[in-house]
Amino acid sequence: MSHDHHDMGWVNGYRQSFNFQCPHGEVLVAIRSYFSDKDGSDRLWTFECQPTPEGLGEPSDCWWDDINRAGMEWTSTCTRNGLVAGVQSKYFESVLDREWQFYCCYFKRRCPYSCMKTTDIPEYYREEGELVVPSYGYFIRGAQTTFSGVLRDRQWKYILCRMTDFDCEFENL
Repeated sequence: MSHDHHDMGWVNGYRQSFNFQCPHGEVLVAIRSYFSDKDGSDRLWTFECQPTPEGLGEPSDCWWDDINRAGMEWTSTCTRNGLVAGVQSKYFESVLDREWQFYCCYFKRRCPYSCMKTTDIPEYYREEGELVVPSYGYFIRGAQTTFSGVLRDRQWKYILCRMTDFDCEFENL
């Protein structure tokens, strides 16, 4: 990732709330962030979307999932077998951290399988972070994050899954 981080299409300024949603029928495929100590120990964020493969069909429903509180560790996976298609976030000066909420979309009766977690992104606190979904056919279902109270930054393990090509019994796997 280049060090000229000014022209990256950031969705927020430091300490600012943001709300990002992929266009209808698209899901998140890339997430990048850049940390600044002097700007409230906050990150700039940018996201990329891509249309889902034809076999997945149109999303039949989209919603904002649970809010994940600032200053805490949390794991969040889209309910109802949803895929992540957006993010909203609000900054809290008191903890120098953000609360997070995923925008999830449900695709008919397709179910996740072969799920995996990425390694920590960034590898070390306060570094630039970059997730690009490794191959077509994997989708972001959520994330597990740790928060360093000392460094006031987060590391993310993103939860990636494939989706079945067939309708399956409807359960939260």
